[in-house]
Amino acid sequence: MRYRRERYYKAQLRQPNGKPGELGEPVYLNEEEQTKADSLFSKETFNVIVSNKIAMDRTLRDARPNECKSQTYPTKLPNASVVIVFCNEAPSALLRTVHSVVNRSPPNYLHEVILVDDASERPEVGPELDEYVSRVWPDGLVKIIRSKERLGLIRGKMKGARAATGDVLIFLDAHCEATFMWIEPILTRISQDRTIVICPMIDSISDKTLQYFYGGGVAVGGFTWSLHFTWRGVPEREMKTRKSSADPVRSPTMAGGLFAVDRSYFFELGGYDPGMDVWGGENLEISFRTWMCGGSLEFLPCSRVGHIFRAAHPYSFLQKDTHGLNSKRLAEVWMDDYKRLYYIHRSDLMDKDAGDYSDRVQLRKRLNCKSFKWYLDNVYPEKFILDEGVRAYGMVQNPATGLCLDTLGKDEKSQFNLGVFSCQGGKSSSEVFSYTKTNELRREDLCVDAIGRADVSVTLTFCHGHKGNQEWIYDKATKQIKHYTLTVCLDARDLKNSDTVKLQQCDDSSITQKWTLEKELDMN
Repeated sequence: MRYRRERYYKAQLRQPNGKPGELGEPVYLNEEEQTKADSLFSKETFNVIVSNKIAMDRTLRDARPNECKSQTYPTKLPNASVVIVFCNEAPSALLRTVHSVVNRSPPNYLHEVILVDDASERPEVGPELDEYVSRVWPDGLVKIIRSKERLGLIRGKMKGARAATGDVLIFLDAHCEATFMWIEPILTRISQDRTIVICPMIDSISDKTLQYFYGGGVAVGGFTWSLHFTWRGVPEREMKTRKSSADPVRSPTMAGGLFAVDRSYFFELGGYDPGMDVWGGENLEISFRTWMCGGSLEFLPCSRVGHIFRAAHPYSFLQKDTHGLNSKRLAEVWMDDYKRLYYIHRSDLMDKDAGDYSDRVQLRKRLNCKSFKWYLDNVYPEKFILDEGVRAYGMVQNPATGLCLDTLGKDEKSQFNLGVFSCQGGKSSSEVFSYTKTNELRREDLCVDAIGRADVSVTLTFCHGHKGNQEWIYDKATKQIKHYTLTVCLDARDLKNSDTVKLQQCDDSSITQKWTLEKELDMN
């Protein structure tokens, strides 16, 4: 332990040395280096040439908000096992993650770091990694567990959790950087209530320059009815309960890559669903289960961990839709009748085999968990339910052209043009819309919006609830969708697949202005 303390305090005193990337600054390459980096980007999914230039133990600024800097923590806290699963990860990114955890965690709080190698084929993370770890951490603080067969992220995490012996489990992705005093808030909160699952606030590290972006705002997790995780703003009701920006923030869901939980509570709660494959859906499953079975989920603004957000995964999945089938399991076990909303988006999975989940049904009964309606009413009351309290939902079809309103697979985190595509007969979640009783034509968080002039593109943007540009009238007699403020209508004239839908002057005789709403409920 003395050896660890000496290394820890030495790391705290280390000053920037003028080398690339110190203090989280961006690193730029010359033309030759950039060409090489570009050629490797599809394989690594981030700039590995930049990563290799940066010190494993690079310095970072204090990433905490100012109000966190006056926080004090108990001297006696539980210790933690940090579990990191990797598969063919670039060594510099993996080892920078480990160095940041070791260097910025007081020795009495860090019990061990467990690296789970999920059958990597990359030679640099084989014997070379073993040699590096034994040389840099000869006291056994960092351990490597290797799987000879591919487990996937979910089972890999379970393998690491079963091997861990610390009081608290902290799961991290293999391309992170822990910052100053990141672990103390986590351990303090769990020591106060062992049923709280904790997430650090996740700061972004550029996949191009590895710049650490400080000062990220506070956000919480949500989800779509196709069961994908989303980031969302902190709801007003939650803001009212907080006295300081340093206070924890309750969240309906978590992203799943970075979180902490009391180790014994993790297993009491059922760990991960062993029937889930590789990756996908496990984060929402454990989020729903935590809230419904007596626990809670919080983000901690005073615990900051940087994460390289990558557009793709540098490893292959099984040749099947693991996210879809995993999500079907969680829908069947945890969502009660609301699973219908998942199947509206994924009707192709209704008859697919997602394995035996009877043991998870029994787990829910044994833990005496609440209903999914309770979860929606009490944890996520802001969630828009696309077939409740609406006039109609489903496909918005233009019979004359065979086209439907379609998001065209665009990222629904920001505004984009609304398109059209051949109607998929309920097989595409991109064509699911709702027409609300407040005259919004919306997805979940996004509403159809236009400035109300002819020949103007129509967009999807975040719903504001103030009508105006987002108010539409469906005329049952003419089957036109009219912009409320001006006499312009949605028109599919001369459009083909993937075109942007336009507004045109309303013409009752125009067949390309006639639309049908798939499932009408209350059109009065």
